[in-house]
Amino acid sequence: MKYFFPAFFFLVSIQIGFSQNSESWNSYFSYNEIKDVAESTNKVFAASENAFFSLNNLTNEIKTTNTIDGLPGQTISTLYHSENFNRTLVGYENGLLMVVNESDGSMKTVVDIINKQIPPNIKRINHIQEYEGIAYISCDFGVVQYNLETLQFGDTYFIGDNGAEIRVLQTEVFNGFIYAATASSGIRRANILSENLIDYNEWINIAFGNWLGIEAIGNELLAVNQNSNMHRYNGATFQPFIQLLQQPLDIRESEDFLIITTQNNVYIYNEQLAQVALINTNQVMEQVVEFTCGTIVNNKVYIGTEENGLLVTTINNAFTFEFLSPDGPLKNAVFAVNAKTENIWAVFGGYDAIYNPFNYDSFGTVNEYGISKFVNNKWLNIPYEEVLGAKSLSKIVINPNNQNEVFISSHHSGLLKLENDVPIYLYDQTNSAPNGPETLTFDGTNISVRINGAAFDKTGNLWITNSLVPNGLKVLKTNNQWQSFATDDFHDPEDINYDQLVVDKNGTKWLASTQGVMAFNETTNVFKIITAGEEGNLPIRNTRTIAIDNRNQLWIGTTKGLRVLSSVDRYLSEDQMTTNPIIIIEEDVAQELLYEQFITDIVVDGANNKWIGTADSGVFQVSPNGQETLQRFTITNSPLPSNSINDIDINPITGEVFFATTKGMVSFKGFSTTGSDNLQNVKVYPNPVRPEYYGTVKITGLLDKARIKITDIEGNLVHEVVSEGGTIEWDTTAFGKYKVASGVYMIFISAQDGLETKVKKVMIVR
Repeated sequence: MKYFFPAFFFLVSIQIGFSQNSESWNSYFSYNEIKDVAESTNKVFAASENAFFSLNNLTNEIKTTNTIDGLPGQTISTLYHSENFNRTLVGYENGLLMVVNESDGSMKTVVDIINKQIPPNIKRINHIQEYEGIAYISCDFGVVQYNLETLQFGDTYFIGDNGAEIRVLQTEVFNGFIYAATASSGIRRANILSENLIDYNEWINIAFGNWLGIEAIGNELLAVNQNSNMHRYNGATFQPFIQLLQQPLDIRESEDFLIITTQNNVYIYNEQLAQVALINTNQVMEQVVEFTCGTIVNNKVYIGTEENGLLVTTINNAFTFEFLSPDGPLKNAVFAVNAKTENIWAVFGGYDAIYNPFNYDSFGTVNEYGISKFVNNKWLNIPYEEVLGAKSLSKIVINPNNQNEVFISSHHSGLLKLENDVPIYLYDQTNSAPNGPETLTFDGTNISVRINGAAFDKTGNLWITNSLVPNGLKVLKTNNQWQSFATDDFHDPEDINYDQLVVDKNGTKWLASTQGVMAFNETTNVFKIITAGEEGNLPIRNTRTIAIDNRNQLWIGTTKGLRVLSSVDRYLSEDQMTTNPIIIIEEDVAQELLYEQFITDIVVDGANNKWIGTADSGVFQVSPNGQETLQRFTITNSPLPSNSINDIDINPITGEVFFATTKGMVSFKGFSTTGSDNLQNVKVYPNPVRPEYYGTVKITGLLDKARIKITDIEGNLVHEVVSEGGTIEWDTTAFGKYKVASGVYMIFISAQDGLETKVKKVMIVR
């Protein structure tokens, strides 16, 4: 395992400011998958999937820019930095353009390409070139002008035959002409001074075929076709010059060098087209890498990679490499997160919408990703090579009696156990028989041990679900012995997949599944099921998430909406438990909360509010009874990088809420925390409250249901509340009517039974 945190660099993350209160958010992005690089005199810029960073070549300062700062969460396709205007242009696969002013961090969102009346699948931005203050933007439909001074779009050039839309991959201005390399319609050129470039007749086809890129260096114009053959232009035709071993992924000129990047090689040529360096992936001894792009700044070669971030070497010493990317997890698409301790754990992939681990992020294969842990403000990344072959890691549970003991479910390989951050054992069908994890019983050719939901009970036993086998519920006892329980009385094992598992105060195990919610308690040895229709009133049997709130209600999220079971005690008293929807009044019309929504996760905070994640609609925070939507986060009003939420977790001490999405992980600095065991650690902040502060006063470390009374120094009551969880906020008003005056205010705290009390003070300065 490795800490991907280069100690030899002084890394500084400079936030630019998000319009939606970015101070309330943190980002946990990966910068390992480099999509493109750009350069200036002393800086290199590198774009990952939906963020970018810059490295100052002189000071070694790294500056990150992501959704917290205002970037969208869409996938970046190209990056360009204009040194003349000190602006960075970020192009996206959907045609969006972001312009970042590097001097003050301000951003401009440009939607002109997105709004064009052309098919959405041909709006991708492929390349950006600057010439005399104009950015020529190569897209899948043609070329667009963008004025870097006025920040306004100019003409759009549809340069195909008869003005057809054609895929332009790169442009170059050379000797008074603009050249466009197209994917299937040859190389076309036009007089750059022409006032009628919008006329397709101005664009003459000078070379037929399929081309990947075009670039000028010195007195030479070079182009590479899809056969990986580099050509040089003699003024009339393009002549074959060099046959490359692989298709180029990136072609550019920088500091009078031509840099051509393929998956395994970076070729560097001087102005005379003599090869001065060849950098091969085999030279990178520290990691197995694949190159994506490359550039040169101050005689250093910066190379983007597919999974290992940004590498740097020198032209004359290509056998020494340094990894330069900002600290981050292994990948952006966090599948599950556990933030219940002071550390954050993340894994990166289990299964698709129908629980198939073979089609999660690539067709027909099971993903092989490692584990990431955020500890002491840096990431510990455990690569796949060290997780004992466990694939499709899907859920994380920490032993409450020993936080150094972590179990991670694999939806293909079994149950992985870690001690002190080291994977030490993989429970599977070979070493846990007869009652431990089992492989599929109906497919003799495919060994697949599909463990998913996991939870500890009060006695320290670990309960897990095992999909597509007759004994779907299993427990690993504290004596390291397994016991299994048959679940095939309800459904054919081939027709049931399990998701989350929770254990209630009575020791009853609740299992979300594709056939409904199953409940089991070993004291009764009885399984009961809540399903759709009259047997439970679920909107659909396919249940993805369950959560028990502070009032012992069971909240159930399905692929078609939300239901609530009024009490988990009903398992003990009723043979058939029935759930209810939450009916809210909106615009004088009664309707069902989250009707038809695909709910992916439900988490309860310390104030008994519910945080609900969805498959495509972002996050909802609702009040304890669901009648009020407290907050709604989407990609349009928050730093969420995606509306597709994989997982949510809350740190019970700080109240920080973590959102794992398909395009990265961010957190919201909530204030609802779990109630403490006593009043020894009550804190009041800020204290004093100064005139320039406009927020609330927070009182943390409370017992649940503690009574808080706030008075002025003369004993006049100005605020009174009963805590829900471990934190309350006071808006420094007298019962919400007016701001209290400057002075010292007494805070009297008492437990619900009155046996424990605490007194604190806060000074307010107006």
